[in-house]
Amino acid sequence: MLSHDNAISFLQQLFRYTIEEASPVNKMSNWLPQTNPCGRVIVVGAGKAAAAMAAEWERIWPQDYPPLSGVVVTRYGHTTPTKHIKVLEASHPLPDSAGQTAAQALLNAVSGLNPQDQVYYLVSGGASALTTLPVSSITLADKQYINRQLLSNGVPIDAMNTLRKHLSRIKGGRLAAAAAPAHITTLAISDVVGDDISTIGSGAGVPDPTTLADIKRIVNQYKIDLPASVIAYLNKADAETPKNLPNSSAHIIINPDQVFTAVQNWAINQEVEVLYLGDRIGGEAREVAQVIAGIALFQQNRHQRSKPLLILSGGETTVTLNRQQGRGGRNTEFLLALAIALNGANNIYALAADTDGIDGSEDNAGAWITPDTLLRAEQGGISAQDMLNNHNAYDFFSTTGQLLVTTPTLTNINDFRAILVL
Repeated sequence: MLSHDNAISFLQQLFRYTIEEASPVNKMSNWLPQTNPCGRVIVVGAGKAAAAMAAEWERIWPQDYPPLSGVVVTRYGHTTPTKHIKVLEASHPLPDSAGQTAAQALLNAVSGLNPQDQVYYLVSGGASALTTLPVSSITLADKQYINRQLLSNGVPIDAMNTLRKHLSRIKGGRLAAAAAPAHITTLAISDVVGDDISTIGSGAGVPDPTTLADIKRIVNQYKIDLPASVIAYLNKADAETPKNLPNSSAHIIINPDQVFTAVQNWAINQEVEVLYLGDRIGGEAREVAQVIAGIALFQQNRHQRSKPLLILSGGETTVTLNRQQGRGGRNTEFLLALAIALNGANNIYALAADTDGIDGSEDNAGAWITPDTLLRAEQGGISAQDMLNNHNAYDFFSTTGQLLVTTPTLTNINDFRAILVL
């Protein structure tokens, strides 16, 4: 029976179960080739789950099939051991030179192939930043400059990737173009709202439906300052990405909806009522918090319920930074705004975290709140509103002792938000 004493333990257990369901382990066998390939089999990949996906692909690969080779890139600290597929590491969310080197290694691995060869591209969230290989007229510094603006201006991931794809030698279908005439099969763990395969990891292995006209709209809408070299490149006809790639196919092997469906069933089996808001919740983190706080308070004030209520949601919020740029990610910012909106309401507990185990660029996956969170902050000598104004949610929850710290989860389906009303 859930009580005040074990409410947070329940939410933490729910998060752990979510990570298990989002793991590529035992989720990839449906996409093995049904017949023995007659050519070479090259595995490339990128993302926070890339190493885990490569290790699982090796584990299930039939022994009588041709040997695997290739290379994948993942975030620093997200490596898992592999036997045949090389694993490289690079920086996320801001790209670095290691990511540039890794992206070139992916291109090299798929170059010079024959029609009978097969390429498998294993992609998950984080791939875009990890495979920064600008077109020749644009420097890594240019891409880093643009990336900082995308991250700080509250730009949604699909808009971010539209710009990234057009400035890359690997994204927006250009990896698939390089692999031709070999066939390339993309296997993806989705971290994007709506599971658009061309947005996951900036769609390196599939045709790109976005256009240069889309870029102009995004740049104007979010006031992105483009370097002169980027403006000059985007005015060229060959800046457009591939729209037709007959040598490519793609499958989403794990998506947020199937994970959250399993999570709902698990909670129901624990005698908890579930209100699922969906896996497509976006917008400013603090504004989403206001809405969800309203839902939680409304549910609390309804007639007496026989079971605890879990308000569950996924998706990806954004944080638009002001001049005060403190420490924290979108999930801790959501929780801090939620705590302020709930204002110590009894019987409401919440946990929010990024399913990759890293909220923003810090060492925590997220945090949790309890009815006494604001009191803890007051006793620690800090103002919740001041910390929110300064985007300093990490230090807020460090003071209250409510940071959720995990190791890298080796997967990513984006945000996890769970509010428990007793």
